[in-house]
Amino acid sequence: MVNVGSFDRILRFILGVVLFVAPFIAPVTFAPLGEWRYAVIAAGAVLLATAAFRICPAYMLFGIRTCSRPGA
Repeated sequence: MVNVGSFDRILRFILGVVLFVAPFIAPVTFAPLGEWRYAVIAAGAVLLATAAFRICPAYMLFGIRTCSRPGA
C-alpha cells in the first residue's frame, strides 16, 4: 500500500516544512496573498502528511510508485 519512496519522502518533508512554516516566519512576504496564505499552509500540511504516512492519493490515482519494495 506504500507508494512513496525514501527520496520522495525526504523532498516532501522538506518542502512541507518550508510551506507550513514560511507564512508564520515571513508574514510580510505572504501578506499580498491575502487568504491564499492558508492554502500555502494547507499544502505544506498535506506534504507533511504524505511524507509521514508514505501514501500519496494522487500517486494511487495515476498508478505511480516511487517506493522500490512492493509491500513496504
